[in-house]
Amino acid sequence: MARAAEIFVTQAIDPVALALLEEAGHAVRVRSGPRPCSRAELLAGVQGAAGLLCMLTERVDAEVLDAAPGLRVVANHAVGYENLDLEAARARGVVCTNTPGVLTAATADLTWALLLAVARRVAEGDRLVRAGRWEGWHPLMLRGLELEGARLGVVGMGRIGRAVARRALAFGMEVVHTGGRAGGLPAAAVTLETLLETSDVVSLHCPLTPETHHLLDEAALCRMKRGAVLVNTARGPVVDEAALVRVLQDGHLLGAGLDVFEEEPRVHPGLLGREDVVLLPHLGSATEATRRRMGLMAARNLLAVLAGEAPPDRVG
Repeated sequence: MARAAEIFVTQAIDPVALALLEEAGHAVRVRSGPRPCSRAELLAGVQGAAGLLCMLTERVDAEVLDAAPGLRVVANHAVGYENLDLEAARARGVVCTNTPGVLTAATADLTWALLLAVARRVAEGDRLVRAGRWEGWHPLMLRGLELEGARLGVVGMGRIGRAVARRALAFGMEVVHTGGRAGGLPAAAVTLETLLETSDVVSLHCPLTPETHHLLDEAALCRMKRGAVLVNTARGPVVDEAALVRVLQDGHLLGAGLDVFEEEPRVHPGLLGREDVVLLPHLGSATEATRRRMGLMAARNLLAVLAGEAPPDRVG
């Protein structure tokens, strides 16, 4: 059995995953509290740790790594890992891992929840009824976007993008995409410009990189079809939120469904009061089964490195 080590977990994860770490005989320290781990808490908590199980909200850079000279592994409880400084980790011999694949279905389902909510104005209707403002059926009331025969543009045709596309085909939609491969799906690859100009719904599933930061700036948003719907379950900074507010104010889009934001948990104040926007608190992977699988995957990656083995999901 591997020698017992200290493991710092920055936020409480599924109890089954925590039990796996504890049963391995390691000393597990879990930071408590519902809010994200602060920078000061991260720097203090990682001291003396050989393993760090962190969230996407924590930036693990040279400063953090230097605060824990005995650190051997960083297990990111997320599929994305833009919060990890892989170069700094490699320079210090620290292995980094992520949790790919397990959240595909859950995130695709939530994408469709947002898509339908905006296209059929579900949240608006719910608020109307709850406020006692509904005066009866009317043929011009809350008319939305019919999806059968409409075009879905998927920006980022990876695992999640393809899962969203498969669901679109069941709704009778045409699918086009940019980035990635269709994987046998009847979806045509087009340029981003063509996708924006011709799609009735644009759904974002690309990673956050320097190239995709503000990929949808004001010019790109204005290029979208008038009356189209934007859905973002990827990363907040892919969209220029201030520009999105201006485009929505101009009435160019039917609406937007957002699960991610530029400066989480802060949301641009111009979005908060809009009836044509559906806002969720980063729930893409938030099913019991998916969050359990993510926790177990992160724990197994971490335990593998501490045992001197290659982790299943190494990213650096």
